[in-house]
Amino acid sequence: MSRQIYRSGTSIGANIAESNNAQSKADYISKLSIALKEADETEYWLVLLFKSGTISEDEYNSYITDLKVIIGTLVNIIKKIKENEQN
Repeated sequence: MSRQIYRSGTSIGANIAESNNAQSKADYISKLSIALKEADETEYWLVLLFKSGTISEDEYNSYITDLKVIIGTLVNIIKKIKENEQN
């Protein structure tokens, strides 16, 4: 599980970094959407790590709080770009 969370967690940052060099708005949205999917997967692995007793409740709460901020930020960015495209 720790390898999976390492992969999905680092993929969030990698896709955000790739979005900085996107070739179009659609490409930018695509990269951020992939980062969002990876964040969702990371949340899944965090839940499993917590339920298996691998991480403490305090650790889980700390990680999940940070992850929710990342997810919320990605959702807001994607939403605003899509809204601006429609106007």
